[in-house]
Amino acid sequence: MGDDEFAAFVRGAQRRLVRYADMLCGDRGRAEDLVQHAFLKTYLAWRRVASGNPEAYARAVVSHAYIDWWRRRSWRETPSGELPEPATPQVDHADTLARRDVVMRALSQLNRRERAMVSLRHLYDLSEAEVARELGCPIGTVKSGTARALAKLRADPLLRAEHAILADEPEPTR
Repeated sequence: MGDDEFAAFVRGAQRRLVRYADMLCGDRGRAEDLVQHAFLKTYLAWRRVASGNPEAYARAVVSHAYIDWWRRRSWRETPSGELPEPATPQVDHADTLARRDVVMRALSQLNRRERAMVSLRHLYDLSEAEVARELGCPIGTVKSGTARALAKLRADPLLRAEHAILADEPEPTR
């Protein structure tokens, strides 16, 4: 297994890994950095992981790198402001961005472990046992943590309002 197989893996897994990392940290730039770090680690271990499940390996690297970053961030520099928006946006994605903002804000109310559990269970559709193995915790912790996180999300008024708006939208016609 060589560089061509690794390049194909990157093309196939990049979008899913960035989505997962973005859900963890809520920052697209940080998410892309975490995924690049995961690709580097996966490349270095490619001969060992290529025959198994390299995406699961890379996802675990993203999870661990995020946790490491989160632990160290208190003494690192933090951005102090927002970048200005471009003068003329190409396409208006206001509704999509507003919905994403509501979901990301609701996810940010969860602690880092709950966010990881919800992301792995519902974005990647992993079983509780797989989540426990990936996060290195007991399955009972995954069950209780996921239940607590989902209860917090269900109680979020903006997320409930967004869900109600989406439920009232008419079905698309074909």
